[in-house]
Amino acid sequence: MSIFARARMALLMSFAVYPVVVIYATLIGAMTPGWEFWQRSLILVPFMATTIVFFIVPFIQTRFGAFIAGKKRAAA
Repeated sequence: MSIFARARMALLMSFAVYPVVVIYATLIGAMTPGWEFWQRSLILVPFMATTIVFFIVPFIQTRFGAFIAGKKRAAA
């Protein structure tokens, strides 16, 4: 994978992962008042990793694979 393809993948991953992290952190924070940061992170990380592996990465690869690879779409 070229450096440009990696940069495009990183850009798309950032746009996709950021809102999910914010939503999960907000929900977990509301459900666990008074917990330490490491305790909240212990809950957050498995949810986040599962969401990324099973939902975000497959979605990005199937919808934006040509963009990531830097290939133009064939005219239909």
